[in-house]
Amino acid sequence: MKFGKKKEKMSDNEELKNQDQQPVENPEQKETELNEGETNTGDEKQCPDVVIETMESLQMKANEWQDKYTRLFADFENYKKRMRQERFDLLQSAGSELMLDILPVIDDFERGLASLATATEIEAVKHGYELIYNKLLGIMKQKGLESMESVNEVFDTDFHEALTMVENPEMKGKVVEVVEKGYTMRGKVLRYAKVVVGN
Repeated sequence: MKFGKKKEKMSDNEELKNQDQQPVENPEQKETELNEGETNTGDEKQCPDVVIETMESLQMKANEWQDKYTRLFADFENYKKRMRQERFDLLQSAGSELMLDILPVIDDFERGLASLATATEIEAVKHGYELIYNKLLGIMKQKGLESMESVNEVFDTDFHEALTMVENPEMKGKVVEVVEKGYTMRGKVLRYAKVVVGN
């Protein structure tokens, strides 16, 4: 039995030895761990600040881009208005130039009409009107206006407008008569010729 008691004592001693061998927690180490934990918690608190700063920075950039876009849009709208105004002014001035060129023709017509009261020779009046007509045609040609020669030409819907058709086997599909002359302006049809077509 003594032998059993010795064993019990030994196991008690072994327990104490085992407890001595187990690492004892260092209170300073525990504090350091806690401090590190606090630092981590602080980082977590700083994280929203970084996000807020980033968001503010992005918002500033977005505002800059929106401001640039708004200015660019306004500039483009002003450009369109300016172009419309310039086009309008150009058309107005082109019309004014044409009127200025036609004024001498009107003057000639007025002189011709005034001389009709005292005119005795019809040939002189006729010649005067031919001169005025040719002067007007010259001005129109300078501006790019050309008259269409349509009689005996093949009927073409790109240049002619058929008013009626007449029986004429020799002129089938061709222009027999021009009722109203057609004109082109710099190669584009300004007015279609109104014609009578043979059938």
